[in-house]
Amino acid sequence: MKKSFIAAALFLAVSFSALAQDSPKMSRDEYAGRYEMLVKRLGPEGVGIETLLQKWGKDYPEDMDMLLGKFTYYLSKSRKPELVQKEGSRYLGNAPALTLKDSLDRDVNYFQVDNYDGELFRQAIEAIDKAIEVSPLRLDCRLYKISALIGAEKECPEESLSDLCGLIDYNAKGKPSWEYPGLEKVDDEVFSASVQEFCFAFYSIGTPEGFEAFRKVSEKMLDYYPKDYTYMTNIGSYYFVYKHDNKTALKYYNKVLKKNPDDYATIKNCVLLARNSKDVKLEKKYLPMLIKVSDDEAEIASAKARLESL
Repeated sequence: MKKSFIAAALFLAVSFSALAQDSPKMSRDEYAGRYEMLVKRLGPEGVGIETLLQKWGKDYPEDMDMLLGKFTYYLSKSRKPELVQKEGSRYLGNAPALTLKDSLDRDVNYFQVDNYDGELFRQAIEAIDKAIEVSPLRLDCRLYKISALIGAEKECPEESLSDLCGLIDYNAKGKPSWEYPGLEKVDDEVFSASVQEFCFAFYSIGTPEGFEAFRKVSEKMLDYYPKDYTYMTNIGSYYFVYKHDNKTALKYYNKVLKKNPDDYATIKNCVLLARNSKDVKLEKKYLPMLIKVSDDEAEIASAKARLESL
């Protein structure tokens, strides 16, 4: 351990010395290689990374790898994990990190929450905004920004919702030829799957603001892509889980099943809705459908047993 620490210290000393000297300007690839080595050895916010990124940015102010490096560095640096006490068994979609007993032997739940330093987070967003400006067709950069905003906003996803809705509008109206590192083509299916990830994030927040963001995004996607039944199922779930309006939820679920009768998620939700409503007739209708489409042997066995018991 001591030898490894000394080796790392010597490596950093040589790196800082090289940066400080009036040496020939490094190439983009040389900067990228040095950055990757530092991150591998020390993590995304390790000692010396900020110095390297600043010099890299001075020499190549529009280099995408540098801008993404700055975004990663300042976002990681700004994040401050804390344990907070909250009522309930879940908070922001997460289970408690720690549960203690109070003086009355009641459970007191503590959740790990990421808080953010405002100035460092601002620098992260500035970096990703610059990356979007330099490469407006890089879809990954836009998704990184929205994800960061969701994490920082917690219960009230306002700016992230606005950014996501703007991205959906731009995709539908501008029909951009998106680029995403590692993917040969970004089609509507890939874009929709990316948006659905954010819908799940909004839903998981579990607050009124989170559920409303979930609904608004789903409705916007349906406006542009009325045959994308994932979002119709989302709206059904909004009424089922948040509004406790089983009648309206079932209306949306049945619209999906009329067009896609083997949609597993929708059928599963219908079974849960029927059970929640204590509607035996309705549950008998959907359980055979679940048995047909499920590929989970345990779920199939449970559904069969439930059907026989009704």
